[in-house]
Amino acid sequence: MRLFSQIKTNGKQINWARDILGGIVVALVSIPISMGYAQIAGLPAVYGLYGSLLPILFFGFLTTSRQFVVGVDAMPAVMVGSLLVRMGYEAESKEAMSLVPIMALFTALWFVVLYFMKAGRIVKYISTPVMGGFISGVGLTIILMQVPKLFGGNPGTGEVIALFQNIWEQGREFHFLSFLLGFGTVAIILLCKKWIPKVPMTVVMMVVGALLQGFLHLDRYGVKVMAEAAPGLPKVMLPGFGRTPEGLIRFAITGMGLTEKDFSFFGLVDFQVLSGSLPDALMQSLGIAAVVMAQTLLASGNYAKKYQDELDHNAELLAYGAMNLAGAMVGGCPINGSVSRSGIADFQGVRSQVMSLAASFTMLLVLLFGTPLLKYLPVPVLTGIVITALIGILEIPLWKRLWRISRNEWLIFMTAFLGVLFFGTLYGVIIGVLLSFGEVAMRAAVPPTAFEGRIPGHGNFYSLKRNSEARPIKNTIIYRFGGNLFFANVDLFCREIEEALKEDTHQVVVDARGIGSIDITATERLVQFHGSLREKGILFYLTEHDGSLNDQLRMLGGEGLIEEGAVRRTITLALRDAGVEKPYELEETMKSWVAESRKLEEMPAQKEANRRRNAIEADERLSEFEWVFGNDAEEKMEELAGIMAERIAAAGSREEEVEADLLDEDGVRTSWGLLGRFDEDAFWDFMELRLEELADEGRITQELAGRVERHIEKRRVFGRQKLEEMNPHAARLLAKHGEVIQNYVRRKHPEEYNKYLELKGK
Repeated sequence: MRLFSQIKTNGKQINWARDILGGIVVALVSIPISMGYAQIAGLPAVYGLYGSLLPILFFGFLTTSRQFVVGVDAMPAVMVGSLLVRMGYEAESKEAMSLVPIMALFTALWFVVLYFMKAGRIVKYISTPVMGGFISGVGLTIILMQVPKLFGGNPGTGEVIALFQNIWEQGREFHFLSFLLGFGTVAIILLCKKWIPKVPMTVVMMVVGALLQGFLHLDRYGVKVMAEAAPGLPKVMLPGFGRTPEGLIRFAITGMGLTEKDFSFFGLVDFQVLSGSLPDALMQSLGIAAVVMAQTLLASGNYAKKYQDELDHNAELLAYGAMNLAGAMVGGCPINGSVSRSGIADFQGVRSQVMSLAASFTMLLVLLFGTPLLKYLPVPVLTGIVITALIGILEIPLWKRLWRISRNEWLIFMTAFLGVLFFGTLYGVIIGVLLSFGEVAMRAAVPPTAFEGRIPGHGNFYSLKRNSEARPIKNTIIYRFGGNLFFANVDLFCREIEEALKEDTHQVVVDARGIGSIDITATERLVQFHGSLREKGILFYLTEHDGSLNDQLRMLGGEGLIEEGAVRRTITLALRDAGVEKPYELEETMKSWVAESRKLEEMPAQKEANRRRNAIEADERLSEFEWVFGNDAEEKMEELAGIMAERIAAAGSREEEVEADLLDEDGVRTSWGLLGRFDEDAFWDFMELRLEELADEGRITQELAGRVERHIEKRRVFGRQKLEEMNPHAARLLAKHGEVIQNYVRRKHPEEYNKYLELKGK
């Protein structure tokens, strides 16, 4: 049981007396609220008390929320009542008494369906402004419903316009003494909350109200008091359809050794007269389940966030199903989370569902012994207590904070708030979800971007806008894009780069670490953009991103970017491929800074720091091919080696051209681009294998093959020595990497590999 888990895990934090007192207060405040909403749902008022007995107990044992309260509430009651009116059934009639619990049962079944659909995760997609606006809208709606009761009127239903109309109409019979009691209760509780917050003023005011009625007989002066309800516990009912369920249940009960008298306790009802109403009840109950889920999940989630509790949204759906099943069993209407009663519980400092046990037990005592005492509770005082709790749930601090820091999110808050007020809870939820997704879409469509440069004496790349010391690298644009690239923002991506181009721009490097995914529209646009830059003589690179982006590009038709070397692992490697080596030349205005930074680099400590940085950069470019091509890395390298070998075959005996290809001082440049240390060493294995194949085919002489292999060996030794100087650890990794490549060659070309080893031995 989740309740026992709460007690066990947070036993030291639970104030038992406070939670029990909170439960008692919740039960007492529930009396007028529940009885009123039961009547709106077409049931006798006492059924509101029944709905505050078993349902709150079932919920308390199953919920993951620590202080949320459930019970007979406004929205489901109004929806049930509207169906009865549409069906032509009078309130408290036989048909109403039969149909209402059926709707509670259907609502419970819908929650089981929603549980298996994992519908609770919808709350994860609702932002704080949307949630705050929704809760505030629900809170203000219920306040407006209750306001007429403060001055002796009747509560309203519907949305904000209908509620104001009801307040105006009820105001014609304004009762001044009720007004003093109601608004006086609100004022006293709010003031005492500020001055003496530890005193439970809700209980105090309830006792004061009862004493005033007992001694002064306020009802004689026109003040409304609670109606006395019939004492006793509810009959447990299992709603069924027609005779078949009744027969099955009768058979099950008699099989347990019970008598017909025992069976009558279940109060089964024949619903054949309602067969035409059941389809409408089924669909209406789906709407009720949606409203209950949205309102209760959002409100309980708000409390969980407030107290940093963990709320299992999907498990809550089972708790909602259980409480509605309990409501159906006592013949009641669908049960909802109560924002007003939860506000009272929070006001009392409740921190566990021990409160629910106390509330349920208190309601049990009320039903058994306390119904005659209800006539001593003035309605305006109880209404004032409810409204005070509702004022506490209004997200006024969030509203003020959003106004100060983000007008866009303030507008989202207000839209959700007004959506609930004018269109109701269900449509308010839909508006809220759409707003949340709209907010995500807007943020994704306009992600944060920046142009980057270098700060002399520092090794990283920095935003030019946020760092006044940073300057662009000469002839270079480095552009950071901070979101996924897709159809809605690819034009922004291309436009900002195009606007930054200058006549002397030679290369554009994109810092794409924020790009986790790309769609087909953005891929096609990127390929076109790359081509247009190439036509202008400008190199284009995507760097710093996760390797999975390369797989997406190949899958979506952007393999040309990879084949042409436009994808490099780091900004440094992209610049190196473009021929821009350290120390980078910054723009003209920074010449004095560059000179100063070079002086710093000549200091012993700075030289050691530079050596370490170079070692790190050497690690970065160790195996770039694997990062770019993934599982196809070896095949792609074999293909590039074949292209290089064909160039050598075409050059023939012109040794100077061969040396130009193999012994470039900067490294080995293939059709893909400049190779890093690891990739270069692996490349030579494929080259030597391909040269032997060309010699066997008679396309080059053995003499040329031997001469080229000697050049390769010189280059291999040079590369390994260079790596050993920069990073000995990387040199050891290189040896292991070579074994991986040789295993691939032996597996893919066994005959050529064995022959290659023979010649190598000679």
